[in-house]
Amino acid sequence: MQDLKVTLIQTALHWQDKQANISMLEEKIWEIEETTDLIILPEMFNTGFSMEAEKMAEPMNLHTFKWMRQMASQKKAVVTGSYIVNDGGKYYNRLIWMQPDGNYHTYDKRHLFRMANEDEHFSAGQKDLIVELNGWKIKPLVCYDLRFPVWSRNVSNKQKNLEYDLLLFVANWPAVRVNAWDILLQARAIENVSYCIGVNRIGDDGKGIAHNGHSAIYEPKGSALYFADNREEIKTITLSAADLLRFREKFPAQLDADRFEIKH
Repeated sequence: MQDLKVTLIQTALHWQDKQANISMLEEKIWEIEETTDLIILPEMFNTGFSMEAEKMAEPMNLHTFKWMRQMASQKKAVVTGSYIVNDGGKYYNRLIWMQPDGNYHTYDKRHLFRMANEDEHFSAGQKDLIVELNGWKIKPLVCYDLRFPVWSRNVSNKQKNLEYDLLLFVANWPAVRVNAWDILLQARAIENVSYCIGVNRIGDDGKGIAHNGHSAIYEPKGSALYFADNREEIKTITLSAADLLRFREKFPAQLDADRFEIKH
């Protein structure tokens, strides 16, 4: 396990305009001058938080997927973010974890935001995802998942090891509820004894809903290593493996965690 360099892209999005968003994000990705291991984009990065699933969806292995594969290969970094996917006639808010070698993993948003009728237009995911990068175990989730601590709980196994080292959320979290976003990101880092990253968008969407960013990185004790207010931002931060392991050695709170089972 070595230090991990992560790049957060906080940006406004063009409403339901895939080509405009892809072109804009490609420019931002190429603005990343330093080497990085992981590039994180917001939720529904090619459309904004649209409920027009049938109109906006793509099948796997089409334009957005191929673009992510190209960017990951060219930047020699994992690229991740979610967009609307049509899979077998069902629509998913699907996060793609695209590796530089062209291999990939997927996570379908588990908790659909019923207050915007997301549950009426999309199918919920049933499986979580933990991926490995440079010796780190990483659990990516999507926006509204942040409100449900059981789903993101860092449960230790029989060897008393934690399941992941970094929890991350991609989001279109509105400004009116950003206080909850700030508090919950910090809480998830503390309760899971892990780093926690949230990448949110800025700007108004096509329904007039305002977003003000607050993308952030919290370390396991809850301190902010990075925080971006309401502005366009591309930021690369190095996460220390030694700091994480040292704290976990001194403060193994997971050994006293309650056991539970998630039933679908």
